[in-house]
Amino acid sequence: MKDIRYEKLANNLLTYSVNIQKGEHILIEILGEEGIPLAKQIIKEAEKLGARPYFNIINYEILREFLQKADEEQIKMYAKQDEARMKDMDAYIGIRATSNISELHGISKEKMELYNKYYTVPVHFEQRVKHTKWCILRYPNSSMAQMSKMNTEEFEDFFFRVCNLDYSKMVEAMDSLKELMDRTDKVHILGRDTDLSFSIKEIPAEKYVGTFNIPDGEVATAPVKNSVNGYITYNTETSYNGITFNNIKFEFKDGKIIKATANKEKEINEILDTDEGARYIGEFAIGLNPYMEKPIGDTLFDEKIKGSFHFTPGDSLEECDNGNKSSIHWDIVMIQTLEYGGGEIYFDDVLVRKDGEFVLPELKCLNPENLKKEN
Repeated sequence: MKDIRYEKLANNLLTYSVNIQKGEHILIEILGEEGIPLAKQIIKEAEKLGARPYFNIINYEILREFLQKADEEQIKMYAKQDEARMKDMDAYIGIRATSNISELHGISKEKMELYNKYYTVPVHFEQRVKHTKWCILRYPNSSMAQMSKMNTEEFEDFFFRVCNLDYSKMVEAMDSLKELMDRTDKVHILGRDTDLSFSIKEIPAEKYVGTFNIPDGEVATAPVKNSVNGYITYNTETSYNGITFNNIKFEFKDGKIIKATANKEKEINEILDTDEGARYIGEFAIGLNPYMEKPIGDTLFDEKIKGSFHFTPGDSLEECDNGNKSSIHWDIVMIQTLEYGGGEIYFDDVLVRKDGEFVLPELKCLNPENLKKEN
């Protein structure tokens, strides 16, 4: 029996997320072969719309083998080919469908730094992000289901519920939060082992509603680079370069992470020492997806959790640029619902959100029960 949910998702990705037009070139990139069924559906739908689809498949086992021995010249050559192809594209959809999220674990810190600097930055940060209409999503495979502690059928139902949300209905609801953030100077965040203050003055806020990531649902900005002071203790698990971290705590002075602790302290500090910008924050964003209720161990999902925010070491977003540049961009999530310890967010000394629920009248439309009514 044909699963029409794939057809709906493919159509939404093309017509809403990347707004593909007749004659435009679009690259469908599959990171792991398990995403092929969705890629095929996207290609079929793209052709119906008169677009010109292309594809690329990245096998992480092969990528791992390559990176173990590759030198700087090889990585640059690998990037040169993919950057040239990306320059020919008007749009990009990336499907992350690896069967093992830790496949790159064990690659040396130095090699991953070379890969991020000479491949990820030029191909994705500089070319794809800045010059194409793009969207990235996961694929509902058994690895994702296992990571989420669900059976495959349960995870598929959950996946399509959060990914096929009518994001167009969230756009208007987010306006009040964006406008408030645009006129805010001081932000003060309190929570379990967290007392964080910074300024977002004159840094634009941006609504993210399914045009870059699926699932989606956040309003983002960035702190003034040198304004962050205090400390934060994140209460979700996160992975970077194939390494899983938990119990992360950062201490800040004048914008810089001066102390970082976690279950893997040596590894987290190595990541933060990647370059000068890695110890500064490139994004502050508030998660709003009403169907995302708990972390599943995947950033694309977890950063959208209702009642959460993420505070991101590394490169700033182009739309909310605070001037920080880095080859890393690490969205780490803190949830402030009562189940996860609660917490408060103040804008210019006014309480905006308490225990994951907005308290200002003009923002209550963003509380989960109200967003669910729209869908």
